[in-house]
Amino acid sequence: MRRIGLFASLLLSLPLASTAAVAQTHAIAMHGEPQLSQSFKSYSYANPNAPRGGKLKQAQIGSFDSLNPFSIRGSAARNIRQRVFESLLDRHYGEAFALYGLLAESLTTSPDRSRVTFNLRKEARFSDGTPVTASDIAFTWNLLKDKGRPNHRHYYTQVLKLETPDPHTAIFHFDSTQPDRELPLIIGLMPILPKHIYEARDIQSASLELPVGSGPYAVSEITPGAQVRFEKREDYWGEKLALNQGRHNISTFIDDYYRDDNTAFEAFKAGELDIWFETNPQRWQSGFNFPAAKDGRIVKQEVALGTPSGLRAFVLNTRRPLLADPVLRKALDLAFDFEWINKVLYGDVYQRTQSYFGNTALSSTGKLASDTELDLLRKSPLPTETLLPGYLAPVSDGSGRDRNLRRQAIDLLEGAGYKIRGKSLFTPSGQKVDLEIMVQRRGDERLALSWRRMLAGIGIGLKVRLIDSSQYQRQLQTFGFDIIVYDYYASLSPGNEQAYYWGSVAGETQGSRNYAGIKDAGLDHAVEALTQAIEVEDFTLAARALDRALMGGHYFVPLYHNPKQWVASWHYVEHSSTHSAYGARTDAWWLNQEN
Repeated sequence: MRRIGLFASLLLSLPLASTAAVAQTHAIAMHGEPQLSQSFKSYSYANPNAPRGGKLKQAQIGSFDSLNPFSIRGSAARNIRQRVFESLLDRHYGEAFALYGLLAESLTTSPDRSRVTFNLRKEARFSDGTPVTASDIAFTWNLLKDKGRPNHRHYYTQVLKLETPDPHTAIFHFDSTQPDRELPLIIGLMPILPKHIYEARDIQSASLELPVGSGPYAVSEITPGAQVRFEKREDYWGEKLALNQGRHNISTFIDDYYRDDNTAFEAFKAGELDIWFETNPQRWQSGFNFPAAKDGRIVKQEVALGTPSGLRAFVLNTRRPLLADPVLRKALDLAFDFEWINKVLYGDVYQRTQSYFGNTALSSTGKLASDTELDLLRKSPLPTETLLPGYLAPVSDGSGRDRNLRRQAIDLLEGAGYKIRGKSLFTPSGQKVDLEIMVQRRGDERLALSWRRMLAGIGIGLKVRLIDSSQYQRQLQTFGFDIIVYDYYASLSPGNEQAYYWGSVAGETQGSRNYAGIKDAGLDHAVEALTQAIEVEDFTLAARALDRALMGGHYFVPLYHNPKQWVASWHYVEHSSTHSAYGARTDAWWLNQEN
């Protein structure tokens, strides 16, 4: 088996100015080869024979005061980026991370991916009929790297040089001394703006000017703060592309904005909305007792997800002296009775999260560490006996007072010198163990209050503090908390962002998402190997190593996840029998107007 450490060293030994190019191709994958050949007919989750036409209304919660998705000012209306603007490449959601030619007919990369050349389609047009050219590519790159959103600036400033030798060719150059294999894909997903329109607009302003792009839809009408209407373009240039077959079937999308999801759900029940994506387990179980759901006019579906579980958890801030002790952190985990929580609060609809990459091949759960993984983690402060088997969440009897787990937690603490006096736990130095959890939602408050009762059984005091969202965000930025509830999203293609989530440098950087304050040289090494991996096997082993260190350090009390997506729709809303790995993609759904 090839070791990642050796592989990474071979990669870095490539000539620094490697300018040779691989063959011109129709697609690019982050690891391995793209699934779909150059002669593919459609995406796996699209139906090329789907009927076209009709109007679909969907709820959005909140409001909007801008139609500019490229500014952090104001609240931009949703779906504009996806429906109005296109990129050089398009993502196939049936794979982990593979992109296929959209505005670009083909691309060529250097072996170390320090250069990528995009060859534009001559037929590509913006909605006003103007051709998409390399001049628009250069304009967009310059605009977004200087004035775009923070994520745009971060990635696009990593381009060293852009060449446009002719109107249909754009060549991006990156740093060959520190090659980043993901950058050509990130650039491939850059939204392309028409220069002749946006050179006269302020890209940083919150504006209600109608957006202009090359995508299949145009914004035809708005009611500020309340509704956005998208109309399918009759002259859409990309209608015949293979990747668009069976997609963009609906003629009109109407996004209606509601103050809260209860009001929106009532609108769905009344037939004012056509589709509903549910996140509330109580409503999914007991909220569909109305006539239209009982007689089949509304159809409920549970769509299986092929994406990682992510990590929703109580995050333990190890910068706090009490929580710097891994023994106490493990005891906090032992005291959390997931089985009771799931049964009483959520009707047994969730699964316990045991891995950041749960439900995928990237997860370390149930797998002994390979030699390659242990080699990557050799500088980790975690012992081999912890890393080798990986993390397994404790399982209770569901009573909320499991004596076995409580005894395990107390024995663990007492073995480390903690003492229980009366009803309180004290550290070996005599400090009373009192902690505080900060929450911003009522549902999280209820969850934390249940955990507080469980922790009282081992002498730990927990104060639950509910604060508003602005104050919550300020405390997150400065790590001013003991414990928080947080959702870390995970994809099938983790990359550079993992250092921002868990890296040692991020742990010392205010504003990062390393809320737990993790400092683990082995984990840092695994993240580095993850970003440098070329082959799928190398990538998978690096992800598992990362997962072992992340979960094995007890920086979190893992909570739960839903391995399925809950979707309800009126009977005339239909879709292919195959869904994407990322769940329901409404751009491939259609309306059966005869049903």
